[in-house]
Amino acid sequence: MRIRKKKWALPYMQDHPDFAVLEPERYVGQWASRFANPQAPIHMEIGSGKGQFIIGMAQKHPDVNYIGIDLEDSVLAMAVKKAVNSGLKNVQLILTNGGDVADLFEKGEVQQLYLNFSDPWPKKRHTKRRLTSPNFLASYQRILPANAPLEFKTDNRGLFEYSLVSLNNFGLQFERVNLDLHHGNAEELNENVETEYEEKFKEKGPIYKIRARFPD
Repeated sequence: MRIRKKKWALPYMQDHPDFAVLEPERYVGQWASRFANPQAPIHMEIGSGKGQFIIGMAQKHPDVNYIGIDLEDSVLAMAVKKAVNSGLKNVQLILTNGGDVADLFEKGEVQQLYLNFSDPWPKKRHTKRRLTSPNFLASYQRILPANAPLEFKTDNRGLFEYSLVSLNNFGLQFERVNLDLHHGNAEELNENVETEYEEKFKEKGPIYKIRARFPD
């Protein structure tokens, strides 16, 4: 889907450097300094879009620091606006490509990763662009500690099935595999924070969710 460019997006983020990080390479090894509580663990979402999930998580878990990443300034600016309006001290938003994370974080700086409704890239020639492909998983592993959890949600069955195989082949250990998140375990659903996309499409078909851990 083509994103309509918003002329106000980049200037808005430049005006709010307390929440928006436009030069992430400056903070390699120092991401904790961006937060009011630098001792709190950092969790990261790759592909944050308009920020409903990452802002909701930051509100629900004030003892965790959250980083959201997106490549599109037009959508990330809307997430920054939500963060500014919320006044949260435990969320930061980075304008960058998810494939760059290994260059922007040191090993162990991030303790948990979220992939929500990523582009399925359905054509075979685009397999390497999927955020659960082996090259991306290797990039995540370089910044996460041993046994770090990854949570993945999608409504795309093809991407879900591909991701099951890819994660398994990479050596991740599955903790939960949910074939219909919104019509399953009540406790897990109660803990769920929805994305904008999920809120809109959850009644049109099943939402698949995987929780797995990287190998030692």
